[in-house]
Amino acid sequence: MAISFFILAIFLSFNLDLDQSSFSPASAATSTSEGVEITYGSVFKLTHEKTKVRLHSHDVPYGSGSGQQSVTGFPNVDDSNSYWIVRPQPDTSAKQGDAIESGTIVRLQHMRTRRWLHSHLHASPISANLEVSCFGGDGQSDTGDYWRLEIVGSDKTWRQDQRVRLQHIDTGGYLHSHDKKYSRIAGGQQEVCGVREKRPDNVWLAAEGVYLPVSTTK
Repeated sequence: MAISFFILAIFLSFNLDLDQSSFSPASAATSTSEGVEITYGSVFKLTHEKTKVRLHSHDVPYGSGSGQQSVTGFPNVDDSNSYWIVRPQPDTSAKQGDAIESGTIVRLQHMRTRRWLHSHLHASPISANLEVSCFGGDGQSDTGDYWRLEIVGSDKTWRQDQRVRLQHIDTGGYLHSHDKKYSRIAGGQQEVCGVREKRPDNVWLAAEGVYLPVSTTK
């Protein structure tokens, strides 16, 4: 596990738009630091609170609906296809290292394939809720990639291990999972979808990852 965090830190320092004078791999907080503040540019896994799966994607398309890259819930902790980079909207003044407040619109970029967590009105394959996919890439993003962060409780800024919901801007659906599993495209993995109702089982927590320190520059 320590090796995977080191690799992630190296990835961050060479592949993200970091101010090298203020960041080094050693300065990033890993998941051993509980409750660290989450900032733009951080890379982490999202755990579904009820079923404990990680939000996951891989370069396998759905066989129905949009045909875009599938998104699932993966049961194993140690899998590199479950890492996501949190990014701001492209038309805001937010920058890497900024803390993220409840109510903010964010984007989640899949680290391995560079595509964005996306949703639309296509039906999800198992439950016929809103399909959640990965789409686009570096330099290709639209409002279908926008999710509003909703912190559960009274805290104002997003922290690791904090209960949150992510509501899709275009459809109003909340990022959701349940115990229904695929038998073909991702055998044994859970469906991830969007549902328009706010439920106890559409709560997620940021888990393992590399968390960039809060920026001190304006």
